[in-house]
Amino acid sequence: MKRILALAVAAALIGAAGCRRSPDAGAEEEGWAVTAWGERFEIFAEVEPLVAGQPAVSHTHVTVLADFSPLRAGEVAAILRAPGTADEVFRQPAKSRDGIYAVTFNPAREGEFDLVFEVEAPSGRERISAGRVRVGSKASPGGALEASGVAPKEDGTSFLKEQQWRTVFATEWVREGVVPATVHGPARVRPAGGGEAVLTASMDAVVSPRPWPFPGQALSRGAIVFQLTPQVSGIRSAGELEAEVTALSTEVLTARNRSERLRELLKLEAVSPAEVERADTVRTSLEARLASVRRDVATVRATRSGGGGGTSVVVRAPWSSQVAEISVAPGQAVSAGAALARLVRPSPVWLEVALTPADASQLAAAPGVQGLYLRRAGQPEPVAIPLRAVRVVSRSPEVDPRTATVKVILELQQSAAELPFGSTVEAEVALPGEHRDIAVPASALVDDGGVTIVYVQLEGESFARREVRLGARQGEQVAVTGLRVGERLVTRGGQAIRRAALLSTGAPEGHVH
Repeated sequence: MKRILALAVAAALIGAAGCRRSPDAGAEEEGWAVTAWGERFEIFAEVEPLVAGQPAVSHTHVTVLADFSPLRAGEVAAILRAPGTADEVFRQPAKSRDGIYAVTFNPAREGEFDLVFEVEAPSGRERISAGRVRVGSKASPGGALEASGVAPKEDGTSFLKEQQWRTVFATEWVREGVVPATVHGPARVRPAGGGEAVLTASMDAVVSPRPWPFPGQALSRGAIVFQLTPQVSGIRSAGELEAEVTALSTEVLTARNRSERLRELLKLEAVSPAEVERADTVRTSLEARLASVRRDVATVRATRSGGGGGTSVVVRAPWSSQVAEISVAPGQAVSAGAALARLVRPSPVWLEVALTPADASQLAAAPGVQGLYLRRAGQPEPVAIPLRAVRVVSRSPEVDPRTATVKVILELQQSAAELPFGSTVEAEVALPGEHRDIAVPASALVDDGGVTIVYVQLEGESFARREVRLGARQGEQVAVTGLRVGERLVTRGGQAIRRAALLSTGAPEGHVH
């Protein structure tokens, strides 16, 4: 793969005595700095003036681009190269500390040279072009030459390499890319149509404590959710019911005996069949009343003891589902029609998206959805829903007067475990069609008092604030205006740079190595 290289050269006055050493004790000389990026490493070198025949120390900061950590093991060399002459190589095999190598230049002759840094590390070897430099004399010390195509120098926020290495930090080149057409809006997750049921009491009853469901419980079709004990009228006490059982038991015994005697007399033709039938009817009626009162007695006893027994009615799950909500308590008396619990079918789920009328029309006119991304509060990464798992169910025919939006329902082949019902998310729906634009990771965006900004790296430890306007978005990529292709964008760590800018009090630049 073709190596992507870039150069940012800036002359800088180094004011800290610990960072620079003048070749002439009686004069203050200007040092220079150079920043260059390869595929594996970033070089930020702060160098003393270049004078032929005189050593110049370069505090060379080496960042590993794979994770933006300091280079902890390896060798760094600086190379001066000119046509028709042998390369001058200045090698430093040992680090001063993690990420910093004190490479000493000692050029033999004056002139203009191409500067190349070579890094040899356990992860690989790379040569990184760092522009052109001039080696001068004591009377006219040399340094970096202005390179064509370098952005004009501008003031920036200082954010030192040591700070970058201690925080979550990353940069990448600003590029133009293909951005899909999208529509987006707030959305709510709800059960699919017909995927929600409210269980109710079919009679006045007392809810038995066993079995007892719990939210999240998985139920198979026909599973018993509740057991109801029919409620006895509060007019009669338990003692009255028990007395009635005793009286009815005696009447039933008498009726049975009479019925048996009449049947014997019927054989002798001493009574008519009608008399036997009337006696049987009385017996049957009394037995039914006795059975009913006995059930009432058993119900009262079961209700008072909190246990089972008595006549009960079970309430079953209509289909495989999960318990979403319990509306009653164990032992509670409920009226016929009272809600007991709410069940939901965990998959699929529906997503109600509120779109502007224009976006809703755009979605309706599209031949299909090309992708769906859901962003939840507190989660930096969006949830990508596979294309095969998304289906457009419907679009409301009217605009909601309260929100001026149109409701669109999407069916997702996801479960409530992944997208809990009632969740609110920001939905981004990708549609057919695309355009070219500058797209950056959403992690690069920083909220600066209500203004969306990003930071670009001017050189190794200097960063500039850029206000951007947001465009189409897909997943983690956001189209923006306000950046130029070829700038080095801070994709992670922008908030830390903003804090550094807010805390800055105008202290002199530079730091001790």
